[in-house]
Amino acid sequence: MTATPDDPTTALPGRPPVVDLATWQAARDELLVREKAHTREGDAIAAARRRLPMVEFDGTVEVVGPDGPVPFLDLFQGRDELVVYKHMWYDGAPHQGQCEGCTTTAWHLKEADYLNARGVSFAVLTTGRWDEVASYVEFMGYTQPWYSVRDVAGPAGGSMGYLTCYLRDGDRVFLTYSTTGRGNERVNGSLGLLDMTPYGRGEAWEDNPEGWPEGRDACWSWRSDADGKATWGPTSRPVPQWSRPGATPVETLGRNGHHH
Repeated sequence: MTATPDDPTTALPGRPPVVDLATWQAARDELLVREKAHTREGDAIAAARRRLPMVEFDGTVEVVGPDGPVPFLDLFQGRDELVVYKHMWYDGAPHQGQCEGCTTTAWHLKEADYLNARGVSFAVLTTGRWDEVASYVEFMGYTQPWYSVRDVAGPAGGSMGYLTCYLRDGDRVFLTYSTTGRGNERVNGSLGLLDMTPYGRGEAWEDNPEGWPEGRDACWSWRSDADGKATWGPTSRPVPQWSRPGATPVETLGRNGHHH
């Protein structure tokens, strides 16, 4: 006898019920109502974001890039808008010792063609010394412009780990928006796709069906050894680095990525 979709014998232990397509579609349509409301609320928040007051600061403050010191204004590349990611930096650490969270953000926006088409420039800022930063950028194969803002105060420099937006009006420069933590997820398309999958991100904080695989720390899968196994320690490095030339685990790293 062939089992039908609603036959209890087809159910999987610790998994949602197995149903026919029409039943699934009804449940999917019900969730879609919530998703659309979420989308509209996101649009309303974006509208409020565009109305935030601005902070003017000196656009001639110098940052250091491949051509040496340049004014912050140069980061706009002649455009009126600028988005930067402020990448944390561990002085003196090997490439695999740099922040795995910041690596995920920088890696997911290796090309800014569509931003540029809308009149927006993109750059990565960090507090590292330029010689260290330049070596890291070359190793990772990053194509976006990087600059050192070492000893540069905010809003141009300041605290790292933030996505920050700026507006230019001639030679006047304004801070318009900044976010950190999970606010940075907007860049990370992988997390958005994982949120659509049956097992999600595999993180401990997620609300999962009973019997679902147990989650781990939020950034557990962001570092791995040469075999792709998520791990911390002397053989680990941020995941995309394994595709780079010369990616061999040669240094001992601490739990937080610091060089020891």
